[in-house]
Amino acid sequence: MEKFILAIDQGTTGTTALLIDRQLRVRGRATVDFPQHFPRPGWVEHDPEEIWFSVQQAVRRALQNGHIKPGALAGIGITNQRETTLLWERSSGRPVANAIVWQCRRSAEICEELKNRGLEERFRQKTGLLLDPYFSGTKLTWLLRDGPELHRRALAGELAFGTIDTFLVWRLTGGANHVTDVSNASRTLMMNLEDLSWDEELVELLEVPGALLPEIVPSSSPYGQTRGLEFLPDGIVVSGMAGDQQAALFGQACFNAGEAKCTYGTGAFLLENTGEEIVRSQNGLLTTVAWQLGGRTSYALEGSAFIAGAAVQWLRDGLGVIPAASDIEALASSVPDSGGIIFVPALTGLGAPHWRSEARGTISGITRGTTAAHLARATLEGIALQICDLAGAMGEDRGQPMVLLKVDGGAAHNNLLMQLQADLSGLTVVRPSMVETTALGAAMLAGLGCGFWTDVAALSAAWSEERRFLPQMAPEERGELLDAWHRAVLKA
Repeated sequence: MEKFILAIDQGTTGTTALLIDRQLRVRGRATVDFPQHFPRPGWVEHDPEEIWFSVQQAVRRALQNGHIKPGALAGIGITNQRETTLLWERSSGRPVANAIVWQCRRSAEICEELKNRGLEERFRQKTGLLLDPYFSGTKLTWLLRDGPELHRRALAGELAFGTIDTFLVWRLTGGANHVTDVSNASRTLMMNLEDLSWDEELVELLEVPGALLPEIVPSSSPYGQTRGLEFLPDGIVVSGMAGDQQAALFGQACFNAGEAKCTYGTGAFLLENTGEEIVRSQNGLLTTVAWQLGGRTSYALEGSAFIAGAAVQWLRDGLGVIPAASDIEALASSVPDSGGIIFVPALTGLGAPHWRSEARGTISGITRGTTAAHLARATLEGIALQICDLAGAMGEDRGQPMVLLKVDGGAAHNNLLMQLQADLSGLTVVRPSMVETTALGAAMLAGLGCGFWTDVAALSAAWSEERRFLPQMAPEERGELLDAWHRAVLKA
């Protein structure tokens, strides 16, 4: 019987299940959305049971769509929205509160409190992260402070903490395994980058009882087997896990130091593999674990642009410039340049390397000759220019410039955006044959963990590119545009 790997990509707005064969081809696919909950301005929650229902439905439909029997599954890989935080009862597996989503800002005061105590550099040195509500640790602090009874139960060992990967493994294995992989643990503000263990000092500073925490495990390893599920038979090994951006880096076959990928979604995430070296950024980037595989740990530098595809959505929904997001390429291609327009898409502040939450979007250079096409092209340039800043910061941190960038995500289908990215950054941009690299990375890790593939060389041989975009812009023109961009960013 032909065997497959099931990849569960549990994202912010929905869950995708993919069935991957040995040649890295998708043989079944399904996506199931679930609701977002906004109890107050700036607060974002998910109902964990709604997430679990979406996982079950996505897996069922992917198997049906691929005409594949559950018994043909050799292993399961999980990738997930990374910092989303939840608590559940160990005895029943029931959540005790809604999950606090990575986008939620409710723990901002806790972050400020820790900064005012002079602790930010200690957290940064130990974890590679900033003290920001984005990360899991302060969300967990908030949950325990807000519910004194939860804190009591946590101390008594009655509750379990996890990010989404941990919760899914718990549910898939019938509560037998309470684990998180190193890539997800590295996003909690509680894991020490040096020894890959929960840091006792940081855990104490965040007021987290140690009994809550899962075991930290490699990204590719047999964690447990399915048990007691209605939608899958018992005994399928769960053998791969990584946070979404790290999974995309692995799915892009960026196995070696210096290899990088950018995922273009609502925002954009650029990660560069730094190998076994922990590179501590001097340029506003995050240091994170990429994965642990075969006893070796790979690290990465990460930079995020808060707004990428969301800028195109704003043109569509806020301004009515285009009827559909896919129409931007044709409109922007109808003019040879942006006519001097510079759009800084800081619609929710600026992320790395600037970290200016107070920044707001600006559009400069408007004249009577400005058209909707110029604005559309400037929007694509603004997305690409943010990535140029991140790539430049990574080059400075590593002491050597980036030369090639692999791309994925929905906006990577936009040929003009990819050409602009190559032109403005001076990088060769490579688009893979399979752009759903987040789920692919989870499948690849799981397949290595259960013996479906023998080594990364087998994966490299199966990975393929669809198109390359080479820089075509003259260096002088590129320099002028970058200078104009940096002047505009200062005014945002």
